[in-house]
Amino acid sequence: MFEITRKSIEWGGRTLSLEAGRAARQADGAVIARYGDTVVLATAVGAKTPKEGIDFFPLTVNYQEKYSAAGRIPGGFFKREGRPTEKETLTSRLIDRPIRPLFVDGYKNETQVILTVLSHDLENDGDVLAMVAASAALTISGLPFLGPIGAAKIGYKDGEYILNPTITQMADTDLDLMVAGTAEGVMMVESQAEELSEEVMLGAVKFGHENYKPIIDMIIDFAEDCAKDPIDMPEPAPELADCAAAVAAQATEGLRAAYTKTVKQERVEAVNAVKSATKEALAEQFDAGMIGGALKNLEKDIVRGGILDTGLRIDGRDTTTVRPIVAETTILPRTHGSSLFTRGETQALVTTTLGTAQDEQIIDNIEGDYRSHFMLHYNFPPYSVGETGRMGGAGRREIGHGKLAWRAMRPLLPEKEEFPYTIRVLSEVTESNGSSSMATVCGASLSMMDAGVPLKRACAGIAMGLIKEGERFAVLSDILGDEDHLGDMDFKVAGTSEGITSLQMDIKITSITPEIMEIALDQAKGGRLHILGEMGKSLDTAREELSPHAPQMETIKINKDKIREVIGTGGKVIREITQETGAAVDIEEDGTIKVSATNQEAIAAAIDWIKGIAADPEVGTIYRGKVVKCVDFGAFVNFLGSRDGLVHISNLTEGRVNKTTDVINEGDEVYVKCIGFDDRGKVKLSMKEVDQETGEEAAAAE
Repeated sequence: MFEITRKSIEWGGRTLSLEAGRAARQADGAVIARYGDTVVLATAVGAKTPKEGIDFFPLTVNYQEKYSAAGRIPGGFFKREGRPTEKETLTSRLIDRPIRPLFVDGYKNETQVILTVLSHDLENDGDVLAMVAASAALTISGLPFLGPIGAAKIGYKDGEYILNPTITQMADTDLDLMVAGTAEGVMMVESQAEELSEEVMLGAVKFGHENYKPIIDMIIDFAEDCAKDPIDMPEPAPELADCAAAVAAQATEGLRAAYTKTVKQERVEAVNAVKSATKEALAEQFDAGMIGGALKNLEKDIVRGGILDTGLRIDGRDTTTVRPIVAETTILPRTHGSSLFTRGETQALVTTTLGTAQDEQIIDNIEGDYRSHFMLHYNFPPYSVGETGRMGGAGRREIGHGKLAWRAMRPLLPEKEEFPYTIRVLSEVTESNGSSSMATVCGASLSMMDAGVPLKRACAGIAMGLIKEGERFAVLSDILGDEDHLGDMDFKVAGTSEGITSLQMDIKITSITPEIMEIALDQAKGGRLHILGEMGKSLDTAREELSPHAPQMETIKINKDKIREVIGTGGKVIREITQETGAAVDIEEDGTIKVSATNQEAIAAAIDWIKGIAADPEVGTIYRGKVVKCVDFGAFVNFLGSRDGLVHISNLTEGRVNKTTDVINEGDEVYVKCIGFDDRGKVKLSMKEVDQETGEEAAAAE
């Protein structure tokens, strides 16, 4: 019934296997990939006809993790997987980026790649395996995919690179880098690093490239046994050349003039005017889509040729100059930290909010629940590019850009024990013409330092571009939006004066050489140091004091055996503490207690209360307590929070007492002295040895 093809190799100390022919046989390409005990099903399907009226390739990549893969049931009311998690969204983008440029030009059929994690061993993550599986599924599908690609994850520890580190190993590495590309070169890099040098980062990329080449060979061998025949691609319309010539004659002069305007909005208006006039003039001769494609190609030739021929860019800069920078802090009165970072026509308004452990984000994913005390959220409203648009939740782009900035800042945060606050950074991109994610990194660094977060060092980011025609190429620092759109590379580098904390690279051509990457890294370092210098004019280190509007926090530690007493039955005691003092109290399993409030008096009151509960009674010590019950032989007094002790009738006052209630009644507040413990460990108290007015030792007791 099944015609199954299987291939396997040893890779990074584990067996990687590919299988086709058993599952999802109606898809154009379907592969089950296994690495360790992690299994991913990859499917690729392309529509049979092109999608009409579009000038882009409609590719969708969906990575999904089924909780059953790890033997878990999803949380929440519905108990089933819902909207994609942040990890699923980021992994989908990660896979999309290296495969999209490898589809044949002119292919406009709607195409979907779905990656489903079917089994997860909690050591081998599904992201690398899904990328390999996607490459294999596309290669055997018959779709016009110029792959295959390979991929690898790289760690770095003690001067050594690690191929495909496990989840356990990743917790103790200085680098988390994903690299993918063809045998000829790298196409995609995504990373987080502990301030590593350019040399180490470049070495990691090269190490990954060499180690994913066996995957490419394996997929080729696999495809030779089971690949489908290539689909027929339509011949280019014969009138395309005529259309391109007509568009060039009509629009070249106008577009050249438009691209001399250095102000973005003026340039956009001029370019749109030329395009509209060209479409109108040629409407009777050619299809609108054909004219649009020709205009796009003409724009590309004009911009790219100008840079390669003259060394000057659209806005008049040379290839290494960074646009003017203005960095401002403390611009908002009530936020805990704020900054406005402006670089040319790109601007990010960034705020930092400090919270308590109660504000931590609880994340539920296939590997289990965990809490995050650092969040960075990125918003890209339509007004930032002078347009109207739908406002809603964060899309893939917002999630991806926010995570890139998060990766850049995460290695610089203080240890939680040193700075026990939950941190939320919010970036509102108010203008955009060039990398807003790198503006977010700069603004986040300034905003957090403005809030008093003791970062290791300030962090800045820069986006690099590439124009490559044959052997000629130019690496561009601080690229504009048009240079990103019409160029061959989007290369973002973030870091400090000491090294790189995050690197992301996307290539729109088949690959780039190590030489180009080395030039880009070196040029990016110079740009990053320049930006750090400009940021330092506003703020170069964290403020010593927190905002008066931020919660103040103190941490104490009690014996773990006392946690139950501090919490009380059903949380009664801790609720009483928070209601009476106004402080928030967070208790951890090891006995660490964080007390926070907007004023020090509330914190002190709560800490005194907790210490009273957690402390053990000491013989000879005087306490303030409350009478909770009167009996014939004495009174029970509550002290040290929830602890009770007995004041025997003989210890109520000097002299003979006939009846307990002759001296005290339930609800009275009294001073008591611990005078010992009975055979069962119960506390014995005395009132007569304490002056009930002052709380001092009574004279008679001396």
